[in-house]
Amino acid sequence: MFDAGGLGGMLAGFQQQLKSIQDECASTHYSSSAGGGAVEVTVNGQNQIVSVLLSDESLEDKEMLEDLILVAVNQANEAAKSDLQERMSALTAGLPIPPGLLNF
Repeated sequence: MFDAGGLGGMLAGFQQQLKSIQDECASTHYSSSAGGGAVEVTVNGQNQIVSVLLSDESLEDKEMLEDLILVAVNQANEAAKSDLQERMSALTAGLPIPPGLLNF
């Protein structure tokens, strides 16, 4: 006979683990630098910028500085996304879940 309570409990446990991973990633900081350290950007797991550090030398060329900030922000966001994907893949390893179903 099919044990619906067991499946419900398993799903509740999975959802709890999923929420825990999302919370951990949201509170984790991911940093990236560009231009040999001229710009350093830190984001959290929710892709919110936490800090931007600029070297004095980077202030001399406005256009280059703008480009370096974009590069550093994009790299930091990619690191956050990659970390979440790795953690989620470990959680869902072996489960027949179609890609993209859990939005990670």
